[in-house]
Amino acid sequence: MYRLFLLLLAPLALLSCKPATAPVQDADPALWVIRDADTTIYLFGSVHALKPGTGWFDEGVKAAFDRSGELMLELVLPPEAEIAAMLRELGTLPPGKTLSQQVPPELYARLRTALVVAGQKPDMLDQYEPWMAAIQLAVMPGRTAGYDSAYGVETVLTKAAASGKRVSGLETAREQFGIFDTLSPAAQQVLLEQAIDGVGSGGATLDRIVAAWAKGDVDVLAGRINRDLLGSPELAQALLVKRNKRWAALIDARMKRPGTVFVAVGAGHLAGSAGLQGELARRGYRVDRVRY
Repeated sequence: MYRLFLLLLAPLALLSCKPATAPVQDADPALWVIRDADTTIYLFGSVHALKPGTGWFDEGVKAAFDRSGELMLELVLPPEAEIAAMLRELGTLPPGKTLSQQVPPELYARLRTALVVAGQKPDMLDQYEPWMAAIQLAVMPGRTAGYDSAYGVETVLTKAAASGKRVSGLETAREQFGIFDTLSPAAQQVLLEQAIDGVGSGGATLDRIVAAWAKGDVDVLAGRINRDLLGSPELAQALLVKRNKRWAALIDARMKRPGTVFVAVGAGHLAGSAGLQGELARRGYRVDRVRY
């Protein structure tokens, strides 16, 4: 499930570890562009948390960003205190309710075991709704493996944009967390199952995904996303398809005004047949891969 957050959703911006230094590993992620007579929009697939020393913000990506007067992200995160309050509001069970009452006994038993494997108390997530427990559990392998939002794409781009670029979001934090909060119990259980499965795999799977992203291998990323969403059409619609349709409409509207814009969304949104490029193509745009 960490794969979904790494490639599709921004809550991993909550994950921040102590900064460290490391040798730079060159990365050349995929970049696309759409143009008309007076507007250029770059589409960049981001990874929301990376290990230190991943050298992606250079060459063609940096050149496209520097040419842009505006940065569009999935969302512009509010202050951490506001996010924490929002998650308490949306993700915490009412008094007298526990997670063990919300999921099947065998799934709850697996969760307790997974938490022990992760070095946590087995009941530490009892006050959360299943989707929130899944998020909390899902970030643990990434933290252990050294992934940190301080080095993630959005953090780097936001800092770089502080010199004068306008920064906006395609959705709000409440909208994004609301996607989870309105999922059916069955879909929330799928998320929790995936989070449990991810605890034992450690960082090896994450490393393979980021290696594919660093090489611009969108076919591998699409395969991973499709595999994770295959068990729940509801998740596929909520996390990927519907959001891409909404974002395509916003990008379409932005194309009506002149300028150059750098758009960065989770790399999973730019991979596969349900990707954002396909939604834009259906609106009549030609989406070209930038070669660099």
